[in-house]
Amino acid sequence: MTLELRLLATPKAVPELRHHLRHHPYDVRLCATELVTNVIDHVGEGTPVTVRVLGTDDGHTRIEVTDPDPRALPLLLRATTTDEHGRGMALLDALTRRWGVEQGADAKTVWCELDRLNSLTEQGC
Repeated sequence: MTLELRLLATPKAVPELRHHLRHHPYDVRLCATELVTNVIDHVGEGTPVTVRVLGTDDGHTRIEVTDPDPRALPLLLRATTTDEHGRGMALLDALTRRWGVEQGADAKTVWCELDRLNSLTEQGC
């Protein structure tokens, strides 16, 4: 199972991405759209991104979002109940088995891996 989409990170692209991922479990859709939303918020609306959903050799699901700004790195924040922002990576951290960033000279890829069990549970298996 491999899916690769190239799109511009805009608010309109988020529901379109969910639509493209409609055959994937809810947690995959949620993590992918959260990563794209982070690009919109922290790199800029209209940034070209590549979204990949891959199966790993050990049976997990890996989601990758690549954008052209290697400097704008995601941060795991602890938002308070009154904060309007800052929960995205905390949500990703709670849902995934692990996540990270691969930096290149002219791009970065933020990735996360979901347990196979979680993904299968979401599909009703």
